[in-house]
Amino acid sequence: MRIVDAHVHVWDADAVPIPWFRDDLGLPRQAAAARLAQELADAGVSSAIAVQAADSVAEAEWLTATAARDPYLRRVVLQYTPAPGRAAGATAVAFSPAVVGVRAAVPQYAADLSDVDGLDALADHLGATARTLELLIRPDQLPAAAALSRRHPDTAIVVCHLGLGARTADAAWLSALAEAASAPGVSAKVSGLDFAARGADESRELLRSAFALFGAERLMYGSDWPMSTRTTTYAEVLAATRQALPPLSPAEARAFWSGTADRLSPFTA
Repeated sequence: MRIVDAHVHVWDADAVPIPWFRDDLGLPRQAAAARLAQELADAGVSSAIAVQAADSVAEAEWLTATAARDPYLRRVVLQYTPAPGRAAGATAVAFSPAVVGVRAAVPQYAADLSDVDGLDALADHLGATARTLELLIRPDQLPAAAALSRRHPDTAIVVCHLGLGARTADAAWLSALAEAASAPGVSAKVSGLDFAARGADESRELLRSAFALFGAERLMYGSDWPMSTRTTTYAEVLAATRQALPPLSPAEARAFWSGTADRLSPFTA
């Protein structure tokens, strides 16, 4: 089964500063593409999509140039920082065909995302250029992802980490996820969920719910490397994801492991 990892990060904190990086986070200062390539090859993963870790133009240029040289990456998602008067999508969106989307990391904003400057303009721009809009959001912001999708039906919207991340998969999250999934233009990444810490039973129930709401054609695998490998290995992240999956048909398995990512983020270079 061909596998695309739809959510990894690469960086070099010495070459290009990462504002949030601290040595006490347990992360490498160089999350190098070569190191990732070895992890992917060892796990039998064919390619990955790199998501920008911070938001500077210098880092975007570094990441895009890195991906252009790397046979496992080739596709990148850049970061959007809301700011009054900022041009839709940022200049970097257009500078390389390797850029397949832009992520708005906005969990600190209002539940309805109404205070995220330029978000609708960004969605318009990405839809017009056949790129995805990714959202890193809180569970209570998930209904806003559905509302945004309905305002921009030509824009593919992808929710990172099932809108959950390290939080508890409670009834409020499930209800909000159901609202997000009710908009057909919204998909999600099964990433950043730390299945090892959650345990097998909770992990299986979490993914059973996600597949029931979205279907395999709107879900995709992501490792969140190297964030996810502070306490485990890449191979263990992949194995835990496999173990948490509900029974899938061959077509559903192809969609989850590679088809959704390829459809939403096609490589055009």
